[in-house]
Amino acid sequence: MTRPPLPPFTDETARAKVQAAEDAWNSRDPERVALAYTEDSVWRNRDRFLSGRHEIRAFLADKWKRELDYRLRKELWAHTRNRISVRFEYEWHDASGQWWRSHGNEQWEFDDDGLMRRREASINDVPITAEDRRIA
Repeated sequence: MTRPPLPPFTDETARAKVQAAEDAWNSRDPERVALAYTEDSVWRNRDRFLSGRHEIRAFLADKWKRELDYRLRKELWAHTRNRISVRFEYEWHDASGQWWRSHGNEQWEFDDDGLMRRREASINDVPITAEDRRIA
């Protein structure tokens, strides 16, 4: 299976890859998102370490049960041959109605077929009011 755009990345293809990731994550569909990763993809997400699509799928399903009305924006930070770095913000609320803005950086590494084989994510959460939301 290939997942264009493929490395080596140019500015144009790196931006397209970032936009595709943003669109997939905003679908809040764990199956759709998981298909962008290799079967043996390795993740660090905050303090969690995941390995493989099965763990990624389960993590995302749980995430979107807790992070309600999740909306994400990603921005290309830098890229090389098969790596992309992004900064992102997303907003969500918990079951009590408290809104949060989560800020972070991700480093991605892709295989030759355009599937992500490694994802390193550092994320911080800030409580906000509904009126402070920036992402609709």
